[in-house]
Amino acid sequence: MYEQQDMRQYVESLHSENNELFREMQTYADQENVPIMETESMDVMLQILAVHGSKSILEIGTAIGYSALRMADALREAQIVSLEKNRDSYEKALYFRDKSDLSQYTTFYHTDALDESFALDTSQQYDVLFIDAAKGRYMDFFEQYSPYIKPNGLIISDNVFFKGWTATPEEAPKRIRPMIDKIRYYNAWLADHPLFQTRFLTVGDGLAVSVKQAEKIEKNQ
Repeated sequence: MYEQQDMRQYVESLHSENNELFREMQTYADQENVPIMETESMDVMLQILAVHGSKSILEIGTAIGYSALRMADALREAQIVSLEKNRDSYEKALYFRDKSDLSQYTTFYHTDALDESFALDTSQQYDVLFIDAAKGRYMDFFEQYSPYIKPNGLIISDNVFFKGWTATPEEAPKRIRPMIDKIRYYNAWLADHPLFQTRFLTVGDGLAVSVKQAEKIEKNQ
């Protein structure tokens, strides 16, 4: 039986887009213990975005810019707007972006996405909302930014299984069980949302892909 790590390394070797900059970002994330999107989840999300034909993407949680730059690199006709609360992470994202040829496709903001003083242009609608920030605030992010998503648009939430502990919360360290409970509540809320159809994908740390259903929106207007 093959080892999972060996298979991951083999799959990574097949990707020409996994270039020197992205390898540098992965190494930095490993050394500095910065959470970035897992390879399997990233690959699946990029394929979903390509099939969906996503041209405008709003990301909550830039971190060091890894996922935003990967999306920009893979979807050269798309524009990515990304919000990051932490100043150091934001500046590191700018540093890595400056080393790429992707500045024209990406806009980074240093802001708390839930701060009332920050507001996006209400006339702007996005094809996709990607949520990858504070896990305990996922529902807040979803509710605040889902109005910016077009009918038939996507909301993708990363880390919805959180190391598998959402399935077995009793095995999680006690200090993080309140957060696990919030993620479990969020997942259940997504599964029953009246305006979104959600599928949960068992890749990486878990992806939830929610489709904004145009026909149900029209009925509620």
